[in-house]
Amino acid sequence: MKALFLIPVIALSACEAMMVPASAPATAPGATPATAPVATLDPTPPPPPPAAATTVDDFDTTTEEDKAEALEVTTPVSAELGTTLVTLGSPADPGIWLKTPLVTALTPGRVAYRSNEANVELRPSGGTVGSGSEMSLPAMRVLEIPLTEIAEVTVSRR
Repeated sequence: MKALFLIPVIALSACEAMMVPASAPATAPGATPATAPVATLDPTPPPPPPAAATTVDDFDTTTEEDKAEALEVTTPVSAELGTTLVTLGSPADPGIWLKTPLVTALTPGRVAYRSNEANVELRPSGGTVGSGSEMSLPAMRVLEIPLTEIAEVTVSRR
């Protein structure tokens, strides 16, 4: 009978082990892993969120000017790349970006969601086309995508 009580514990341990990539650096409990700065097209990217960030506003370090620039339609799109399903990417990664398999190099782009459009930085995800994409917290807020939604967006190159 005691063995039956261990089944949920073993199952939860297996789930927890699957959530950490094998390539993830080992860190002490409570320690913050060191992360390399992400390559970006923005010459003055927003700062990373504070270590004590807990709310959406804490994690969104983009300025009102950054958000206004994302909404400007200054350059027409040069090519529609396709559609992809997006989920929230790492909220600790600042900027207005989409990490997607639709590009193989860092490039300026535009994303459309329902009646909203925004200029974003397109970052290659390394995945296969059709594997889905991750979007930054500020980009999802600018496009008015609910943070828990899996949303279909149209992606274009600028």
